[in-house]
Order: sequence, then structure tokens, then C-alpha cells
Amino acid sequence: MIDILRSEWTKIRSVRSTVWTLAATALLMVGISVLLTVAISNSGQNMAGDEATRISLAGVLFAQLSIATFGVLVVSSEYRTGAIRTTFMAVPKRLRLLTGKVVVFTVVTLAVCIASTFAAFLLGGQLILGTTSLSEPGAPAAILGSGLYLTAGGLFGLALGALIRHTPGAVVSAIALMYVLPQLTGLLPGQWGATVDDYFTTNAGMEVAIPGQNGSLGPWSGYGVYLVWIAVTLLVAAVLMRRRDA
Repeated sequence: MIDILRSEWTKIRSVRSTVWTLAATALLMVGISVLLTVAISNSGQNMAGDEATRISLAGVLFAQLSIATFGVLVVSSEYRTGAIRTTFMAVPKRLRLLTGKVVVFTVVTLAVCIASTFAAFLLGGQLILGTTSLSEPGAPAAILGSGLYLTAGGLFGLALGALIRHTPGAVVSAIALMYVLPQLTGLLPGQWGATVDDYFTTNAGMEVAIPGQNGSLGPWSGYGVYLVWIAVTLLVAAVLMRRRDA
């Protein structure tokens, strides 16, 4: 298993497309924070600490797409180039290979995402606005929650990449499941519509990053629901990976 982990780490850091999408996540997270907080600071608005924290971490809404794309590319790029055949020859146990990809991806993504959310908070909320700090109630949880939310989004992309095996198709599916459909579920009528809206992918997962957006789920229960969506997608992808040809 150590050899698999080492191999996956080498692939991630040596393929330019994965490196650039990971860098784009950090840039979006920090850049949007700086742009928004500079605009607010120049406007002379007074902003409370909790609101300043939320604004400084607003980049999570955009960075989730780039990190999901990163997850897709970790798997789909090998199918696109045909390198997956060599990988399967080297590691015939495909579930072990997929596990190795998930482990390395999670560690790398979590480290980058936590560092990015922390930097966004320090630059935007603390340095530019100056109305919040790490001692602000809820600030550490928001930073950690945003990093965890982005990491889950990347895993969702990886699961879709393993399931669909085609980069454009998997990226479009990620956009639909993480951006488009979560917005449309709010239009469903009645109590069943409200339930679907609460429990649908990023609607539930966003609770850990921006608490209070979902009336029926708390931060960790909402994040748990999001992880269930990801786990089911990954499980289906694992079953198909064993059955399908490369």
C-alpha cells in the first residue's frame, strides 16, 4: 500500500493540470476574500465580527468548483491518456488503487484547503477589515468547516471522475450536482420539497462552512449528509471500476 500511496503522490505533483487546479483553489479562496473585503473597507461599512468572518470566507462558493475539477482530473486524466491500463497492470487490485487515490487526495486537499481558508480569513477578515480575529466566537469553526467543505467537494469530484471516467462529463456533472440542482430544489413544493432541499448535496454540506443556512440540519449533521452523498457515489464508482474494462 505504501508503494501505491507514493505513486499517487508522484502523479498528483507531476501532472500540470492537477497542480494548476489545486493552485486555482487557493487563489480563488484568497483572491475573492481580498476583493470583497477591500470593497467593503473602501465603502466605509461597519461590519460585525461574525459577518466579517463570513465575508472573508465567501470564496468557498467559487473554490469548490476548482477543487471538484481537481478531484475529477486525479482519476479521469489517466483514462484520457490511457495510462490507467498501465496502472491496473501494476496494481491489479483496483479497490486498493482507488483507496490509495482517495487517501493521498484527501491528505493533500485537506492541507491546501485549510491553509487557504486560514489565509483568506487572516488577509480579508483580520488584516483588511480588522473587525474579526481568531478569538471571535465561531471563527475557528468557520475556518475549519470551510476547509472540510472544500475537501468534501474535491472528493465528490474524484468520485464522479471514477464513475464517469470522462473529464468534461464528470466536470459538468459536478457543476450540476454542486451548483445547479441545489438551487432548483428550493423550487419544489410542499414539505417533501423542503426536505429534498435540506438534504441535497451542497445544501446540506454548506452548513459546516456557513451555519444557519439550513433550518433542519446543524453543521455536522449537514456535513454528514453531504459525506453520505459522496460515499454512495464513490461506492458505485468502486463497483463499476471492478467490473468495467479500462
